[in-house]
Order: sequence, then C-alpha cells, then structure tokens
Amino acid sequence: MTINTHKGFSSFNRKFILPALRDGIRSVGADIVFLQEVTGVHTRHASRVMGWPIASHYEFLADTIWPQYAYGRNAVYPAGDHGNAILSKYPIERHLNHDVSIAGPERRGLLHCELRVPGYDRHVHVICAHLGLAEVHRRRQLDMLCRIIREDVPADAPVIVAGDFNDWRRRAHRILKDGADLDEVFVCAHGRSARTFPAKFPVLALDRIYVRGVARHGPAPLPKHPWASLSDHAPLAAHVTL
Repeated sequence: MTINTHKGFSSFNRKFILPALRDGIRSVGADIVFLQEVTGVHTRHASRVMGWPIASHYEFLADTIWPQYAYGRNAVYPAGDHGNAILSKYPIERHLNHDVSIAGPERRGLLHCELRVPGYDRHVHVICAHLGLAEVHRRRQLDMLCRIIREDVPADAPVIVAGDFNDWRRRAHRILKDGADLDEVFVCAHGRSARTFPAKFPVLALDRIYVRGVARHGPAPLPKHPWASLSDHAPLAAHVTL
C-alpha cells in the first residue's frame, strides 16, 4: 500500500487526522506500507496540536502492526523534518535513503529497503519514492531511480517501487520500463494508471506502484471513504505474489 500522508493533516491542513489515518491504513492489512510526506519531528506542532503523538508519525502509524520500519529524512527545517517511510511485517535487513533533490528548496528522496521474507531465498527490494513537481527534475530523478535499480539490485531479485511520482503527464511508465524493466500494476490491469489527486475528486494519476521480477500482481480496490478525507492523495494498494 502507498499513501502520501500530507504530514498528518487533511486537505488544506484543516484538521489533524493522523489517528484516523492509522485506523484506515490498518484496515487495509497490507504487509508493506509506503509513506510519503511523513513527519519525523515537529516541535511547534507537538506543543500546539491536540493529539500530536510523542513518537514520530511513522512509529505511531507502525505501532504494534508493523514491527519493522525505516525512515528517510528528506526535508529539514527549524521546527523539524519530514520524508519517506516504509513499514514492514517482514525484517528490514538494510536500508538506504538516496537524496535525489535537484535544486531549490524542494527536497526529494528514494528510500530503498531490502526485506527478508520467510521461506523466500532472495531479498525483496522495495523503494519508496517522492519525486519533484517540475518535469525536468522528475526526469533526472527517474534516471537516478533506474540507475539505483541497475547498480544496487540483483537482476533476479523482486522489486517493488511505490509512492508519489507527481507524474501528471504519465511520462514515467516508458522511462522506468526502458531503464529498469518496471511495470506499473494499474496500467497492466486496466491500461492506465489510477487517478489519485485530489482525493475527493481524483483527476490526476500522481501515485504509482511499479514491480519487477514477481510471479503475479494486480490492483487491490480501496473504497473512496474514508480515504477522501484522510489526505489530499488517495491511496493505492496491490496484491503481489513472489
């Protein structure tokens, strides 16, 4: 499952909804959860926002359901930081956050984890992505993603890449297929990527789940409610068989 958490707030930052978001994520029952714009620390909100957790947001979301998690800090500011996180029911044996920021204040990253799945003889490589708003930046970041997969992932290892690609023109599919042999789950099933933004009335297909080297894959349908009120992005989920 992948979702942009919008730092724990609803659209336009009207309401702090992290506890409800946790309930929603738990209801899906995903083995692996890819989070973007998840808060690590925010000292100002911690003192002002009612219900703000003592732990980081990714630890709060993981709680007792996902015993393993990794965090990649992308943006740092005086009050705190936010970035990408991966929650896993399987052991995370290695993780590395790649800074793929290009220029200016926009900070972006690719969080790469190697998972050990019981009964499976190879590591499963999962990458949580959050790419830039400018197309010229996204193109370079997609090239970086392809290079990471070619250089750091064995050719026979399963790969799952998920997150917020901000790719409203849908240019990433061909780049990732040619550069890393990745297939997008919703494109394979329905001929086009799923619309996820804005969550209440999705028009743009910004969020994706790409795979390589798996036996089977397919979209897992999610209801519009309660998700339309839990973030500005709708989540995506998929069934993947090794």
